[in-house]
Amino acid sequence: MDTRAHSMPVVEAPARESRQVVGIPALSWKQALLLAAGAVAAFHLAYALPPLCFLIAVYLYCLFQLTALPTPRKAFYVGLSIGYAVYAPHLTFFWTIFGWPAVVLWTVLAFWLGMFVAVARLCRKRFGRLAVVLVPFLWTGLEYFRSELYYLRFSWLGVGYAFSNSPSVLQETHLGMYGIALALMLLAALPSLLSKMRGALLLGVSLVALGCLVNLPAKAPTATRSNAVQVVGLQMEFPFEAELIGGLDRVAANQPTAELVVLSEYTLQYPPSEPIRAWCRKSRRYLVVGGKDFVSDSKFYNTVFVVDPKGEIVSRQAKSVPVQFFADGLPAQEQNLWVSPWGRIGFCICYDLSYRRVTDRLIALGAQAIIVPTADEVSWGEREHRLHTRVAPVRAAEYAVPIFRVASSGISQWVDARGNVRATAPFPGQGETIAARLELGDPGHLPLDRWLGPFAVLVTAAIILWLSLKTLLGKFSRL
Repeated sequence: MDTRAHSMPVVEAPARESRQVVGIPALSWKQALLLAAGAVAAFHLAYALPPLCFLIAVYLYCLFQLTALPTPRKAFYVGLSIGYAVYAPHLTFFWTIFGWPAVVLWTVLAFWLGMFVAVARLCRKRFGRLAVVLVPFLWTGLEYFRSELYYLRFSWLGVGYAFSNSPSVLQETHLGMYGIALALMLLAALPSLLSKMRGALLLGVSLVALGCLVNLPAKAPTATRSNAVQVVGLQMEFPFEAELIGGLDRVAANQPTAELVVLSEYTLQYPPSEPIRAWCRKSRRYLVVGGKDFVSDSKFYNTVFVVDPKGEIVSRQAKSVPVQFFADGLPAQEQNLWVSPWGRIGFCICYDLSYRRVTDRLIALGAQAIIVPTADEVSWGEREHRLHTRVAPVRAAEYAVPIFRVASSGISQWVDARGNVRATAPFPGQGETIAARLELGDPGHLPLDRWLGPFAVLVTAAIILWLSLKTLLGKFSRL
């Protein structure tokens, strides 16, 4: 009998890395497809139908479940595909503004979603049950970073803006838009710790409760000691000076009780001229108007000017965050409030209102109201204008201050201190006006995510660094 076969050494094959998250079966392609479709559908329903805005939690639940995909590479590409599907349809106006580079901008936004699913997959594998706590911070850290901190920062279409028509969630919780996102992602992750039945029950009960909360009748702001100013906004896009003065005369005739008139960003291409100042003296009204404050022949600050009834410029504020890829001036060197006869008023110029690090500063200074001159050009289309209107109600609810926003071609808004939209002026609406009795009560308060957002960025950086080091050490150990 030949015994050579029995004497040959047995060579064991190297162990392959597990292709599933520890303790969780890897998703099949059919399951992944259903979850991806569910995420896309929930996102669009939440943004399209105000009573269904609570479905944004289903969107987050589907994303969390997709972290059980077999590999980080697959997780990234599925997340990237979802990003295209949820962002690009809302941002078709990018193509109108930028042409084919819009595809690059859509890809940049989608990248962050792909990155979240991939890193969250690694996080669940490395940290196990602890990932239920870490993944919500990962989501919030990435969302805060892409919205506030890097060059292509863009906060629109964040989870918090889904509640722009139901601001009671932000008002009652004091969490802010980033805090709400963290809380909802935690809610989406918790069922993974339970049995299927208990997890489904928790998710279902939470969705019902959230659905009831967002559909409660709007409350009026709590009565406080306040001063009120009668303010009127006039929509005019790049008017000639004679046309502008004619429009101001009509405002004075039709709104005789108005004490403050607000015009949009870039109404003027220069500081207020003598004819503009003369109108203020003649009408005995304050005027807030956007223009350019030149520091050289080619460099300028995109500035809002306040002209008093004596025709003097009594306050000015430059734009803090000029829009990328536009000739939008130099960034402001500082932020200050206008101490008006009625109280402390802060100014955000258009896109500034989208950044919490800008508006937080105004509230920290003691702002009692915010006025927002805005240049939304008519050529950008109605979709852009409607998407932009989601920002003001969220900011008003976060801070409990009223916001008066005048856009060059609509949609202008008067939002009360609870985030309720009290009046609008239409798109494109050239020459249309919007009037309000702006209550300046107690100064606004900062929501809890004023520190939660930056803290989540630090946690996210720590998670990514730790995962990267573990991966590198693992590769070196196999050499």
